[in-house]
Amino acid sequence: MRTSKKARIPAAKRQAAALRHTREARRSALAEDYVRVVTDLSASRGGRVRAVDLIGRLGVAQPTVAKVLARLRREGLISSEARAKLRLTQRGQALALAAKKRHQIVLGFLLSLGVPQEVAERDAEGIEHHVSEATVSALETFINRKSPRSQQGQLSLFKAAARTGSM
Repeated sequence: MRTSKKARIPAAKRQAAALRHTREARRSALAEDYVRVVTDLSASRGGRVRAVDLIGRLGVAQPTVAKVLARLRREGLISSEARAKLRLTQRGQALALAAKKRHQIVLGFLLSLGVPQEVAERDAEGIEHHVSEATVSALETFINRKSPRSQQGQLSLFKAAARTGSM
């Protein structure tokens, strides 16, 4: 005779908190992706970034870009200047820097596991938004133990950029 085991499910509060975290991660992922792309484009184009520049980079339509940019303006992450030039606010720059660092840590971890570069880059784009700061910190510690020279060099770039405001 087989006895059926009851499925173990998390406590209601724990499950609700986890699902809430996932929903919030999805919501913030969009903002993080946009500010990261604005930062990257701004650095490569001498600060000249327009909404139309985001369409191809993010793979979305113009109405989607307009809607998200309006939300980012309301949230105080970007501002627009003459000729529709986009600029990150201090809050936007801080968010972009944190997102870029988290991305590099997740990417470095995946690469250290032997995940191929192209796959690691694609996977890092999703994972980075859904891991806690505690997990990111543990990944960073793991990377630094596994390969201190190469990874610490990458992470120190973020610290230097944060001091100079170039990210």
